[in-house]
Amino acid sequence: MGVPIVVGVDGSASSTAAVRWAAAEAARHRVPLKLVHAYLLPSRGYPEVVLSGYEVRRALEEQGRQWLAEAESVARGTADVEVSVSLEHSGAAGAMVWESKRARLVVLGSRGLGGFTGMIVGSVAVAVVAHGECPVVVVREEAPAEGPVVVGIDGSPASEQAIGFAFEAASMRDTTLVAVHAWSEFAVDGPFGDRITADWAQVEDEERRVLAERLAGWQEKFPDVRVDRVVVRERPARALLTLAAGAALVVVGSRGRGGFKGMLLGSTSQTLVHHAPCPLAVVRPPAAD
Repeated sequence: MGVPIVVGVDGSASSTAAVRWAAAEAARHRVPLKLVHAYLLPSRGYPEVVLSGYEVRRALEEQGRQWLAEAESVARGTADVEVSVSLEHSGAAGAMVWESKRARLVVLGSRGLGGFTGMIVGSVAVAVVAHGECPVVVVREEAPAEGPVVVGIDGSPASEQAIGFAFEAASMRDTTLVAVHAWSEFAVDGPFGDRITADWAQVEDEERRVLAERLAGWQEKFPDVRVDRVVVRERPARALLTLAAGAALVVVGSRGRGGFKGMLLGSTSQTLVHHAPCPLAVVRPPAAD
């Protein structure tokens, strides 16, 4: 049936939201859904005189199987999909990064059971978004079911994969694609901080041309998708967060035009991972880039 969508399971409310989102996405693409729970034996905190290593492992395995069974029930109740489960003795972040090597998509809740109250996003989600080899989606507990797909476009070749992902997502959902190209005067500052006197109307015309060039081929490939173009003089993260408030999904590339070679996540992507109010897809460019 194709390459699976993989979702991390840990028994948290955030994980349950991720399972629902992933099941619906698997049904749209007609691909299998794989539920993964990973656990490690604690290195301390269980006195040997009370519990043996075997007993701790058995308890963790039983808990993991229970969470996977509950997640499978949620997935089957959400959509008609083929579901498999996997219980792995491994660190959660490492297990999901490994799964990303052979997944269509990895889906994670924004916070797990181990997260501190008030944390916006958990350490596992941050690590997998940074190191995953396929697109990674982070889902909030109150994930909206409807709304447009919003994609951030910075004009660089690195954003091409994100644009394609967003067009497909909008087509599958029969919804509008909001293509956002945000720029600010800081992008045209002099090398020593001296502000350049600029014709801002001319700059905006140039930025609109950049957006049009990036969209051209994709609009031909997905003629059914209505595209709303937004060119705004604003910092990209702030512009995307504003539009994300009513969106079903926000899509960004992992590195932007200003990113240093070797950086795993650009500043815009990092901000959205922590603050996006709706599901966020981070799409990495091909390894050759």
